[in-house]
Amino acid sequence: MEAVRSQRKSSVSNGVVTTLPLYRSAPLLEVRLEDFELYAIDRLRVLKGISDGLSRGKKPDEMEKLVLDLWKTNMRHQHSSEVVNKDIISHFVLRLVYCRTEELRRWFLSMETTLFRYRFRDEAPEVQRALMAEFDLPYKSVSNAEYESVKDKLNQVARAIGQSTTTDAIFYKVPFEEVPELVAGRRVFIQKGNAYIAMNQVVSLVITQFRSHLSKALVLTNRKWTSMIREQEKDRLAPIIEALSTSYLGPDYSQPREHAEISLKDIDQIAKSSFPLCMRHLFEKLREDHHLKHGGRMQLGLFLKGVGLKLDDALAFWRAEFSRKVGAERFDKEYAYGIRHNYGKEGKRTDYTPYSCQKIISSAPGVGDHHGCPYRHFSEENLRAALTRMGVGNRPLEDVIDKVRNRHYQLACTLTFEAVHGSSCDAGVNHPNQYYNDSQRILESQTTKEVLGVSRGYGDWWWNEEVQGKVKANKAAYVKLVESKDEEEKRTNREGRVRVEEVEEAMHRMNREERSGQTKSR
Repeated sequence: MEAVRSQRKSSVSNGVVTTLPLYRSAPLLEVRLEDFELYAIDRLRVLKGISDGLSRGKKPDEMEKLVLDLWKTNMRHQHSSEVVNKDIISHFVLRLVYCRTEELRRWFLSMETTLFRYRFRDEAPEVQRALMAEFDLPYKSVSNAEYESVKDKLNQVARAIGQSTTTDAIFYKVPFEEVPELVAGRRVFIQKGNAYIAMNQVVSLVITQFRSHLSKALVLTNRKWTSMIREQEKDRLAPIIEALSTSYLGPDYSQPREHAEISLKDIDQIAKSSFPLCMRHLFEKLREDHHLKHGGRMQLGLFLKGVGLKLDDALAFWRAEFSRKVGAERFDKEYAYGIRHNYGKEGKRTDYTPYSCQKIISSAPGVGDHHGCPYRHFSEENLRAALTRMGVGNRPLEDVIDKVRNRHYQLACTLTFEAVHGSSCDAGVNHPNQYYNDSQRILESQTTKEVLGVSRGYGDWWWNEEVQGKVKANKAAYVKLVESKDEEEKRTNREGRVRVEEVEEAMHRMNREERSGQTKSR
């Protein structure tokens, strides 16, 4: 079924048209079920990108560029006439998704407010005034006479915050409590309980109204969800709604990357060098206790599958540990089926996907459980000890703890990765298998450079089992790798020589011209 025209395609005030909705009421729309989910996922990419930018401490101008780029990238539609529909539908779908707990509401409110702020700032002044009119704000611009009486004070404030002063600027007089962020930042002139805000500051006034309305709307949506919608839509929309808040939006890690396999003889060393803390903790507890509860087996087992542990090796790995606690016979009866099931060899033969960070963070480990996210579920003392064992130094450790205190768990994991590997991770960590893959790429790159440096200078290609183990390739692939590196160096040298020759020729030409000019002057 095609999406029908929305209740409101645009805002119109005094002849000005804008496509920035205020989301005051749910639209009268019919939408295909697949679009219902896809639109929400696209908007969720925007909100999660905003969350990552904020947690990384980006400056306002950096955030503005980030938000607008995220919006343009993710909220496009093949039919331009449907862009506003997609905007409205996706907002109200995610309102259902994030109304269900206080923590979800708080996150959604913060991200949507930030999104609206930068979209509003990107609008032209006449559009901003039209949007202000839609909020039915009772505030009028300051008259010329009143402006003249406070002009000097307004100019002082403008200079103090580094803004230019113009005689034709429009100011609004509003109760100071309506613009708390301007008051807190000492960026506004206040007189007799009223704040005088310039046109370029009205975003603070509008944002206060937007946030207040959305906060109340989320509470009302939660009541409708729990009292009526969840039961009515339990077989159709409810599963989608409940999955979206923990959905993973990145690459598929159900299969290992090409040529990536791990063997049982290497697994302890790889766990130490490339497992994220959540998986390293489970691995160590399994080695220590020779047992994990169901949640831990699922989290670690699917991760190991994703990094390249074959089914036969997985069965051998888990049997070796569990048999020390429950015996081999009981393992084969009670636990082997679950491992084969994870690999799609039993039951519905579904190829299960390794857990994402979001799913792990949202889990609720109980007493005796070891799964979940250490950055969220560990005490600070235990987290410090675990990070120290990973080799995180004092200064980066404090940075990690600071992010944990502010509940930026994935960014804390990203900082851990950077501290352990001495390399930046600009994309952030969104999946344990991404952490592993990125770690392996860094380590393989370092090893390849080391081996290439040793191998050159020999008459024939230097090759033995040690080299094969390090570069994880056969001799033919290794030779090809070395040759490609050699060719790359030759190409770089050729390009460098060409640039040098060009510079020398330019200098000779300048000298000839200079001598020619001197001859003419004589």
